[in-house]
Amino acid sequence: MNNDNNYTDGNNGNNLEAPVNKTSSLNNMNALSQYLKSTAATREGREIPPLDKWHPENIADMDLVIKANGEWWHEGGKMTRQSLVNLFATILWKEENDGVTEYFLKTPVQKIRIQVEDVPLLINDVGIVKENEVSWLEFVTTTGDVVRLDDEHLISLQAYQPDNAADRIDESQVRPYMPVRNGLNALIGRNTFYHLTEIGELTEHDGKTMLTLQSGGKSYSMTMPDH
Repeated sequence: MNNDNNYTDGNNGNNLEAPVNKTSSLNNMNALSQYLKSTAATREGREIPPLDKWHPENIADMDLVIKANGEWWHEGGKMTRQSLVNLFATILWKEENDGVTEYFLKTPVQKIRIQVEDVPLLINDVGIVKENEVSWLEFVTTTGDVVRLDDEHLISLQAYQPDNAADRIDESQVRPYMPVRNGLNALIGRNTFYHLTEIGELTEHDGKTMLTLQSGGKSYSMTMPDH
């Protein structure tokens, strides 16, 4: 079994231009890790590669699941090496095919289909940052994405229904989400959302509780879910 705990750091001198044999496959954890490590050397920091410009025809599958709680599981085991999860998260890609949402790890040579129970990203931190005397609400995902609340990145409350009936603890479960990049949404973690209620202003309107947040000089309001 190949899992993230067996990953090694050697890159065998590969670079971004290094060809990948058309018969080879990156749907092996170590092979994909090595490939990304070698190509990442051409980028600085945690830059997201130009996924929209890559159009690989080869598609493979990997036994990798992003759980509804944000955990990544490979071949039935939880991935514990966060640096590897962060690396894979930079190539997450979403497609709508005949009304079905599919998720991939996308490279220039191959798309590797994975499974996502809810959404692929999880926000676990929020803070207030000032830029040119303007205060922004800034959110951070567990895999290193940073996004601010603005007109392009609004928080929405949506119902979540687990596929597994055994997981249906609350049939009317409502979760807060936020768009991040390339059509990918992030779940705002429970503790982070509680922090938002402390940062923002809670008011009552027509028997409903409203949360109003300030970011970038604008106000953003949402109706809080019923408990």
